[in-house]
Amino acid sequence: MHIPLTLGDVHAQIDTVAAALRELTVAGAALTEPRVDDGLPPFCNGIVLAPWPNRVRDARWSHDGQVQQLDITEPARGGALHGLLQFTDYEVLSRSDAMVTLGAFIAPQHGWPFALETDVTYALEPDGIRVTHAVRNVGAERAPYAVGTHPFLRVGVTPVEQLTLTAPAASYFEVDERLNPVAEAPVTADVDLRPGRVVGELRLDTAYGSLAHANPADGHGDSAWLDAPDGARTTLWQDLAWGYLQVFTTREFPGPDGPATAVAVEPMTAPPDALNSGQGLIWLDPDAAWQGSWGLRYRGAVS
Repeated sequence: MHIPLTLGDVHAQIDTVAAALRELTVAGAALTEPRVDDGLPPFCNGIVLAPWPNRVRDARWSHDGQVQQLDITEPARGGALHGLLQFTDYEVLSRSDAMVTLGAFIAPQHGWPFALETDVTYALEPDGIRVTHAVRNVGAERAPYAVGTHPFLRVGVTPVEQLTLTAPAASYFEVDERLNPVAEAPVTADVDLRPGRVVGELRLDTAYGSLAHANPADGHGDSAWLDAPDGARTTLWQDLAWGYLQVFTTREFPGPDGPATAVAVEPMTAPPDALNSGQGLIWLDPDAAWQGSWGLRYRGAVS
């Protein structure tokens, strides 16, 4: 089901499947890559990634000395990708013209012996959207949790390859041939996004850490932004506790006129393979709850 949201000249569509951000525009300018059909979201466009973002190496991890074997959902690389909710049809918990809250239950299953109630709230703001994720441990034992999302960003009609991407991240995660992280290291020239890089020059499927959130205020700050040549900008902001970012570029994104360049800029509370490294995991005691937010905002062309 597609849920339309409207606040003045801000419009969004939310899918109940994977609680995906299907479309977002401000004053007619697209901030995200719209979906062109009702099939599976291409490259996981806009979906929620929970209870972990990115991948788990070999779909295997250990908890209290017991090996946990998740289902392999990325056969080509032998891992478990993007959590347990990417094909779940969320329940609509509440809804208004400019806001919707969707909920999904994560039941105990292969490699995941925990019970979590999760929800995500999409709330339009005058210049964009605020997305708030919440979780409660309804099981009998302490449970790990991490969350991320997978939006593909743009700035209106400007071709994505002409946009400049900036992200104030001082470290990145080196990966092996299966894209599993092997080390966190200071950014090198080929992956450093702090100076701003033209998207058309980038070839990335890279996780970043050590975020120096720009313009911090009220517990959150800017984690990445895309600038068009005319000065228009789409900004991704994250709560300060959201310390990680994934950037993925492709030249094969299905657009209305055929394959095109696209860039996913993915806010995450933990890096890839966090169930094994423990890095960034949120641990929830029975009946404990957590929530955190990220969002997008738009600035028009500079005259």
